[in-house]
Amino acid sequence: MTKADLVEEVTLLGDLTRRDGEVIVDTIFDSVIHALRSGDKIEIRGFGSFRIRQRRPRVGRNPKTGAKVEVPAKRVPYFKASKELRDLVNPSGRTPEATSPHQEGPSAA
Repeated sequence: MTKADLVEEVTLLGDLTRRDGEVIVDTIFDSVIHALRSGDKIEIRGFGSFRIRQRRPRVGRNPKTGAKVEVPAKRVPYFKASKELRDLVNPSGRTPEATSPHQEGPSAA
């Protein structure tokens, strides 16, 4: 789903103009970005939470030349889905690995 698709969904559900849908979606995104920039976390019950994780500086390698490259510390946005969202995506309550017909072990014989 793209941002345009999301705007279209909001527009249809709210019986709004396309411009009103864009304003709503942009306002939500801007609010999330502003909260994360200021160090706040965002928790949307039943959906998930957004947080900032701090990455340490490290030494990386240029894949083309193999030369060492200093990668500075940075803040990275992180999303963690809520249990309710995970259950909606996996309605049986099982992970795909648990339902795989190609399991190894004593019961697969």
